[in-house]
Amino acid sequence: MTKTSARRRVYLDYSATTPVAPEVVQAMQPYLTDLFGNAASLHEFGREAAAALDEAHIVTGCALGARASEIVFTGCGTEADNLALRGAAFAARQHGRGDHIISAPTEHHAVTSTLEQLQQLFGFEVTFLPVDGCGRVDPDDVKRALRRNTILVSIMMANNEIGTLEPIAEIGHMCRERGVIFHTDAVQCPAYLPIDVEALQVDLMALSSHKFYGPKGVGILYIREGTPFVPTLTGGGHERGRRAGTVNVAGAVGTAVALEYVAQQRETQAPRLQRLRDRLIEGVLAAVPDARVSGHPHNRLPHHASFVFKGVDGETLLMALDVEGIAVSTGSACTSGNPEPSPVLLAMGIPSEWALGGLRISLGYHTSDEDLDYVLEKLPRCVAQVRRAMSEL
Repeated sequence: MTKTSARRRVYLDYSATTPVAPEVVQAMQPYLTDLFGNAASLHEFGREAAAALDEAHIVTGCALGARASEIVFTGCGTEADNLALRGAAFAARQHGRGDHIISAPTEHHAVTSTLEQLQQLFGFEVTFLPVDGCGRVDPDDVKRALRRNTILVSIMMANNEIGTLEPIAEIGHMCRERGVIFHTDAVQCPAYLPIDVEALQVDLMALSSHKFYGPKGVGILYIREGTPFVPTLTGGGHERGRRAGTVNVAGAVGTAVALEYVAQQRETQAPRLQRLRDRLIEGVLAAVPDARVSGHPHNRLPHHASFVFKGVDGETLLMALDVEGIAVSTGSACTSGNPEPSPVLLAMGIPSEWALGGLRISLGYHTSDEDLDYVLEKLPRCVAQVRRAMSEL
């Protein structure tokens, strides 16, 4: 997305957030003004809101290959992950099924931090599986780690920092055969990949609206019918008793429309973005010495390019690019400001002197060839500038 001003501005941080599509804004507007009722109220204002919320459940379910009754609207993707992991773990403990959980160190902090708390405060046992140099979990490692007391496996569909796609359907099939609940964080995927919960064999899935051209402050938790679940946000009986709190009706409506919007755009946008991504990767590797692609070279999100640069501080490089009007990320936007190497990159075996120079460039529906021309002009100069400055310290 380019904005005309005295200084060129190029937004290439779509994995952090996306602009709200005009269709989404239009659909939300009535529920921010005239149709403002609480969906839990019995009067006409409430019934209008409830009808809109019911429709949002239906549309969202259809978009994901799920039933409307399996959709829970949350406040964000992080909340959806939290509710899924705690809800499944506590339900398993309640029924005496076991206390062992399997995941990976490359998961989003919404998953790893929640699992660490379940381990430290509630006595669950968590196995964090190794990943290969591309950040992928080996399904055979999952199979070997499964035990009689394993209650839950959590592996993300696509990594937010490096773009690598995980073998979700294969792991899901394995878990389904063993009767183990399978959760995936698919937050990065809907704008670029189709999602069918049955094809993926998932029991729990988290999404976040603002990652696919919907509003901020709305998430989706898919809970497959029959999955044991204890609500950990308690209060009223909202969302069929699974997530207490007055539902953001305007946000739910906008999220449903956003899912329809990206479903219409994916077929043309995904290959276009993949072409741009490949051009960007080729250009960066050709122009910048001591640069590597992080993540899988091909089996990755079509809009996602990530790099490591030897002898470069990623935060300093980000600010140098920002001066040029280019918005990118050092990795997860949720951990910006952290001067330590990314745990994801370290888990992949990347040395610290490279991992400190991690950079994520994520494209979107508004990205143009001209945007990449500008980045490929400025990025090599910025890397050289940062390297010179660091060599003088």
